[in-house]
Amino acid sequence: MTPIAVFASGRGSNFRSLVHHIQEGKLSCRIAVLISDNSRAPALEFAREMGIPAQVIHPAQFPDAERFGEALLSALQPRQVRWIVLAGYLKKIPANLITHFPNRIVNIHPALLPAFGGKGMYGMRVHQAVFDAGVQVTGVTIHLVNEDYDAGPIVWQEPVVIRDCRSPEEIARRVLAVEHRLYPQVLQWLVTRPHRVTGKRIQWNEAIYDPN
Repeated sequence: MTPIAVFASGRGSNFRSLVHHIQEGKLSCRIAVLISDNSRAPALEFAREMGIPAQVIHPAQFPDAERFGEALLSALQPRQVRWIVLAGYLKKIPANLITHFPNRIVNIHPALLPAFGGKGMYGMRVHQAVFDAGVQVTGVTIHLVNEDYDAGPIVWQEPVVIRDCRSPEEIARRVLAVEHRLYPQVLQWLVTRPHRVTGKRIQWNEAIYDPN
């Protein structure tokens, strides 16, 4: 079982989905720790209910991003974490953490990047922008994390048709259902199947199949 850390800032619905997939034997990972920047995050309470170690580390506690990254590393290294999985985590990942986990930090975004991405684009902000733009198709992007917001190599994308949606909230519900199904499957590929990253592209050493 690959030890992973999950970072979450809020309710952590994708975190819950990962836990359930692990319990069902569909994801070959062990969540070694949940990290949050928010002491009131519902994800923390769920982690405690599940017996998963949880820790609050906020960047405001440190003089700069480098010290913040060092604190995160201090929480991860003793637990031998191999991958970091972002599940609604709203803080920028420090450069020294990215250096320590090259192409092993993964994020999920509720739109088809590079559209509707970048700094400040998360959660309902994304769905509101999608709704206001009048597009008929949005989607889910799972990508590796680099030092720029939502700009790392794309691992997988799935479109979601929204032409009949009448509100951003309806878009959010439809997209979230896809996130919960897709994230565990793609994470399973990443931790179990040989691959290499060349520039912005991921090359798999064997065929992978659409999780639909």
